[in-house]
Amino acid sequence: MAVIGAGPAGFYTAYRVLSKLASAKVDMYESLPAPYGLVRFGVAPDHPEVKNCQEKFNQVAQDPRFTYIGNTPIGTSWPHPPHHSLPLAVLRPHYDALLLSYGASRDRKLAIPGEDSLVGVHSARAFVGWYNGLPEYRHLKPDLHLAEEATVIGQGNVALDVARMLLSRPDDLRTTDITEYAIEELSRSRVKRVRVVGRRGLLQAAFTVKELRELLSLQGVGFHPVHASLLPEDPNSFPRAQKRIMQVLQKGPKTQLTDAEKSWELCFLRSPKAFIPSTSDPARIGAIDLEKNRLEEPMFSPSSSAIGTGQTEMLPTDLAFRSIGYLAEPIPGFECLGIPFNENRGLVPNEDGRVVKPLDPKTGDPAVPVPGVYTSGWVKRGPTGVIASTMYDAFDTGDRIVSDWTGGEVEFMGFGGEEKKFGWEAIRNEVASRGVRPISWAQWMKIDEAEKERGARFGKEREKFTNEEEMLAVLE
Repeated sequence: MAVIGAGPAGFYTAYRVLSKLASAKVDMYESLPAPYGLVRFGVAPDHPEVKNCQEKFNQVAQDPRFTYIGNTPIGTSWPHPPHHSLPLAVLRPHYDALLLSYGASRDRKLAIPGEDSLVGVHSARAFVGWYNGLPEYRHLKPDLHLAEEATVIGQGNVALDVARMLLSRPDDLRTTDITEYAIEELSRSRVKRVRVVGRRGLLQAAFTVKELRELLSLQGVGFHPVHASLLPEDPNSFPRAQKRIMQVLQKGPKTQLTDAEKSWELCFLRSPKAFIPSTSDPARIGAIDLEKNRLEEPMFSPSSSAIGTGQTEMLPTDLAFRSIGYLAEPIPGFECLGIPFNENRGLVPNEDGRVVKPLDPKTGDPAVPVPGVYTSGWVKRGPTGVIASTMYDAFDTGDRIVSDWTGGEVEFMGFGGEEKKFGWEAIRNEVASRGVRPISWAQWMKIDEAEKERGARFGKEREKFTNEEEMLAVLE
């Protein structure tokens, strides 16, 4: 089996297949030299416990039936030149099954004026990648030293991560694996107030109680209370998750507003309509035009929709971060291999992880499986859930792969035909001829050790290399 993507979804699916199918061999392809995907580049640096799953991934990588092939992009022509990637079609003759687990690399956009033109408007994904050392965003300039007020559009856990990073004391982050350049910029930050804006209400917000509690516990950070009209009279009548959130809000912040150095608030029932230029510097953002919303009845239902009222307000801000979700993109070569992709939802159509061509409403052709092609993670179900839900979802896909193979359902296997396959060993020479420099797990371990040595100089677990050249230089 060839696995595209070395994040949690790929590793957990590989683990499941290897643990249940003694004859299985798994080759994992990753575009970056470093594995782990969002565990490395998406999890907040002050959440080291979430990264403990890397120990399980390391165990998977030690299995002699597993091969890691890093620094080897599949199909894509960006950010690597075309001759430095491996076309998807090259894999086909050499594998029985293909697992697509490459995540969601594109932001959902608001599609409003000023989003792409004003300095100071960023995607949350870019900001998270910047402080976590994702090479793609190492040169982002968030200009925190020029801002006193920041706004985050969206109310999921990523939005609260962004708010927490903006409000945390840099000294409390220095011992984490946050990049040193991010610490330097955060140390210069003048941000004093952060607003987290959502189009619906508290009962419909996507953040978890853990993220909320952490923000309310920040030393020296106050919280502007939620208006009473947005809170139900009897929190006990609601599901456990919503009830706990309301209880934490009622308890309030660790630091009172009167004693706070910084503050934050949850702004509900607001939809951004335009980013407005600053009057002092028209190239930069200065405000956000928001439409006020109301909730359809019953307003305290978790599924209530927001309805625009036509009334607007202007919210002054020096920075804005868009955090309204991610979308996966198709890999070039999907069409030639008959692999479908849903552009609107940003995922690969599937049934329990088995990729299927959906019912064609025009011709009436029924949905049919794509032989030997499977998917797991965000490209399977959309960008939702946490590491634990990704694990269980990946196990479901792994079980489907094993069931198809052991059940003799050959019409669902045979990604590359019925002859014997040799996987990476058959592809190795072609990879070299295309100018790709693959990285093995043993080589990644050398890079990993070098990062830890760099981190020790700063009194932290690791200091990440933030571009591929730095990583590969370790191997010279």
